[in-house]
Amino acid sequence: MKLSTRIALGAALLVPLLVAAAAALLLPLVNADLHRRQDAQLNDRAAALLPNARALLTADTRGRPKAEQNQQRKVLDAALDAGVRVTAADGTVLLSAGSQPADPQLLPAGGTMTVHQGGASWRVLTVKVNSGATTGTLWVLAPAGAPAEELRAVRRRVLLVALLAAPLSGLIAFALAERATLPLRRLGRRAAALDPQTGHAVFAHTRTGTAEVDELSGAIALLLSRYDEQAARTAHALDTARSFSSAASHELRTPLMSLRTNLDVLSAHPDLPEAERAEILAELQQDHARTVDLLSALSTLARGDLVEVSAFGPVDLAELVDAAVAEAGRRHPRAVFRTELPSEARVFGWDAGLRILLDNLLGNAAVHGRSGDAPAEVDVRLRIEGGTARLTVDDRGPGIPPADRAAVFRRFHRRPDSPGSGLGLTLVAQQAALHRGSATATTRPDSTGCRFDVRLPLLRDHAPTPELPAPRAWLGAPEQPAAKSG
Repeated sequence: MKLSTRIALGAALLVPLLVAAAAALLLPLVNADLHRRQDAQLNDRAAALLPNARALLTADTRGRPKAEQNQQRKVLDAALDAGVRVTAADGTVLLSAGSQPADPQLLPAGGTMTVHQGGASWRVLTVKVNSGATTGTLWVLAPAGAPAEELRAVRRRVLLVALLAAPLSGLIAFALAERATLPLRRLGRRAAALDPQTGHAVFAHTRTGTAEVDELSGAIALLLSRYDEQAARTAHALDTARSFSSAASHELRTPLMSLRTNLDVLSAHPDLPEAERAEILAELQQDHARTVDLLSALSTLARGDLVEVSAFGPVDLAELVDAAVAEAGRRHPRAVFRTELPSEARVFGWDAGLRILLDNLLGNAAVHGRSGDAPAEVDVRLRIEGGTARLTVDDRGPGIPPADRAAVFRRFHRRPDSPGSGLGLTLVAQQAALHRGSATATTRPDSTGCRFDVRLPLLRDHAPTPELPAPRAWLGAPEQPAAKSG
């Protein structure tokens, strides 16, 4: 059932009920007013009759019949259409005229009241009469049916108003409800015609002047925007999963084939010489380590593609670099790490992502920053330059040719003798981009070797929460421009 129809039916039922309720309160008041008006008329009539009633009592006391008859006529003339009864103190009826109960015992001894007999009713006013020499009682009566008839007329009118008000109020309520719900129907048609493929942008929120409809329209627009956001996240997650599967199947093919070949050799030749067996086992261990490293790196790269801004917060980069250098020293005990750090360098960052960046930078320097058989020497410096935290990692290795400095940040790029997965520096570039910074590879300025330069914006007080870069497809796109070569 339409809302306007519900409102119309409700009005059609409610208005007669309100009229009936008003009548229930009004009719007793009208009845009381009619009785007060009748009592006022009785009082006026009694005031007009009282002098003649006194004269009638006086004439009766003195025994003057002619004078008594004259006074009776005067009383009757003054009473007009009212019932009149006059009695002496001893109960002698001096005058009884007009409409009144047949049983005088029903008449009240004083005041005003309504008496009933034989289906008829009278409003009776009792007045004590004092003529000086004697006393008596005057009753003035009026039919009580007149106020009742007026009250019945009022009831009929109220019933007529209630009967007319039901359809009329229903029609008016329906017309008003149809107009009031017009913006709601328009909103419903817009929502029904919405194409999920177009997103929430086409559902522009336009004000209608009706607060409830505007609130509902805003809520729908917000719901659609959240739906689009969740749909985009789901689509991005699916793309990342597909990219992970594709990259893993492509890159794992070689180590898995090597593992299968070496296992076949071992099973087919159980009597291999010890030296050859040891060589095959070493290759198996290398392939296994490469497979584990590759899967771990791909998983970490996928985490970066899927991270949300809610994971970011204030991070002291200086403290994080110090912890990462200590961990790198334990992993590479032969490498020498020297640090130069400020007391504090706060950035808006993802703690786990920054640690991934640092671990891969330091691990790359420890592995590739050696000169001959000498242990790697790595200089780590963090400086504040304006509104930027600049991190440099210098080694004394062979360096990177200028033509390859951009390529080192691409997926699966590695030197032929590299034991890694080819994703370490890709992770560095990804995290730098996620933190709205940059990563570049250059030559160490003071000697031979390589320098990796990472710049991240410092955290500013009362600054709005930054948005993550889009699109993020490091796992799915082999070419990424986020890392700048120097």
